[in-house]
Amino acid sequence: MNRLVPYLVLFLAALWIGASWMYPKTDPGEFDLSAFNRIPVLAGGRIKPMDTVARTSLLILRGKQTLRLPEGGKLSASRWLADVLFHPAKADAYPVFAVANQEVLGMFGFPQADKKYCTYDELKPHLAKITEEGRLAADMESAKRTPFQAAIFNLGNSIQLYQRLKSSIHQEGTAGFGKEIDTYAKAVAAGAANPGDGSGALDSDRLALLRAAVSRYERQSQFSYLMVVAPPAGGGEDDWLTTGAALMRVKSPDQIPASVSALADMGDAFRANDPAKFSKVTREYAGLLNIEHPEWAGRTSYELRFNQMEPFYHSMVLYVGAFLLACLSWLVCPKGLRKTAFLLLLLALAVHSFGMFSRMYLQGRPPVTNLYSSAIFVGWGAVALGLVLEHLYRDGIGSASSGMVGFITLIIAHHLGSSGDTLEMMQAVLDSNIWLATHVVVITAGYSAMFLAGFLAIAYVVLGLFTRLLTRESARKLTGMVYGIVCFATLFSFVGTVLGGIWADQSWGRFWGWDPKENGALLIVLWCALILHARWGGFIRQRGIMAMAIFGNAITAFSWFGVNMLGVGLHSYGFMDKAFPWLVAFIIFQVVLILLTRLPSKCWRSFREALPRDVTAAGFECQKGA
Repeated sequence: MNRLVPYLVLFLAALWIGASWMYPKTDPGEFDLSAFNRIPVLAGGRIKPMDTVARTSLLILRGKQTLRLPEGGKLSASRWLADVLFHPAKADAYPVFAVANQEVLGMFGFPQADKKYCTYDELKPHLAKITEEGRLAADMESAKRTPFQAAIFNLGNSIQLYQRLKSSIHQEGTAGFGKEIDTYAKAVAAGAANPGDGSGALDSDRLALLRAAVSRYERQSQFSYLMVVAPPAGGGEDDWLTTGAALMRVKSPDQIPASVSALADMGDAFRANDPAKFSKVTREYAGLLNIEHPEWAGRTSYELRFNQMEPFYHSMVLYVGAFLLACLSWLVCPKGLRKTAFLLLLLALAVHSFGMFSRMYLQGRPPVTNLYSSAIFVGWGAVALGLVLEHLYRDGIGSASSGMVGFITLIIAHHLGSSGDTLEMMQAVLDSNIWLATHVVVITAGYSAMFLAGFLAIAYVVLGLFTRLLTRESARKLTGMVYGIVCFATLFSFVGTVLGGIWADQSWGRFWGWDPKENGALLIVLWCALILHARWGGFIRQRGIMAMAIFGNAITAFSWFGVNMLGVGLHSYGFMDKAFPWLVAFIIFQVVLILLTRLPSKCWRSFREALPRDVTAAGFECQKGA
């Protein structure tokens, strides 16, 4: 292979990544939503752009970030949100509610199928029944809910989110919000200037209007999902308001907040199908926020670019490419393909790092704050270690193993992110940057090392059983890799566990409480120690250390996810019914691989033709010391 080919592949991949940042995808519809997407709002305890609200909300409701229409074509999440906020009657006809349970579909009288997307109009006649069944399901522990109860509970939450989104700008059914708030402000001003005694017809009309408006704005304020009214220049996050709360403070037309006026004009233009006016108003409003609140505007603009670039998706693609090239290098063009895989892996790690550090900038926190971010960090750490191994050994195994771990962990993160905003506010006990940056990061680095060691061991089994590629030299190298990574995992898991005890002592008044999560961390430390002592004592050789490293995958997965599903302890994050079968399947797969390591040498394709003395020297035998 030409020496320039790996660098050409790297250049093309980097060009693809750069294009996603410089030329992000735009909505192909008639309305220009670029300015609308970056408008900051307060939701879920943090300031975020409309684009993030749209993506996470549609993800919760539908499970996807785009909306496929029955008549064909797609809607972007931001266009869907614009319809929800400004034209809810139209949005009610979109099939956004995922209903996968047949009992739920049967309760509505719909044709039962494997999956169906329902519109709000279809569900509206059944809202009372959904609320009743959802309340019964809410009274039960999540782990004890039947599939029907879990589905109806999730559907009820989705409907409530949708209803709150529709009330984020104004009450549903409002035709001309701009005219309404102007009339309201004038009535308030007239009442303040000449209160009257309520005896006149004009006074009665004015008082009736004010009472109705205040009642409506109060309901909107209580039910709104978004705080869309930015504070005046110099205000803080606590000064954000809903439109209803802001209007109840108005005393005259000139006191109507700029946010309320702009959103009213945007909604009127959107409903009137006037793209030019809509674009003009949104751009002017976004520019005003940029002047008055440059920090918030800068962060939301950056987050919008981050959303549109999708760095973790691009990293996944690169990880798969690096993995396939590394595997192919064992068959053809070993030097050129190995180098290409290594360079792609470096680029993938750079993009992965960009995504992780971008999240840190947006959240103002260390890299690991929840399960989603832990998956991001576990993959990042495993890939970084794999690159070090590949640089040292240059045999493609480090690239293949780290590429696979990176891809799998990002797939896990993708599914964990389906529950909504992954930059969510943290629980009070986690609100400590010092311990998040020490205990959590260190122990998660231990997870990274354990998984990499386990996948290196899996590579040993697969190459040895099904190919002739596992020579005595490559088996020795693999054993050295696994041994070194296990040493790394032992150090970080132990230090991370001790730091966790210190944090627990400060937070809960005890160093150790035999909490399931604490026990899971201790299991990893003990298993690492057991591997090392068995190796030092001569109780295991190559296949033995591989079998124990593979079982380390199961222990780490249980400590990472399994203990969260037990529903007990201070570290329990809730039972995840979708994740549980995958966790069980993963553990069973590890057990099967361990059993394969016990097959006699004649069953291993790489060892079948080896001479007995070579087999013994390599440590391939299945007898004592295996």
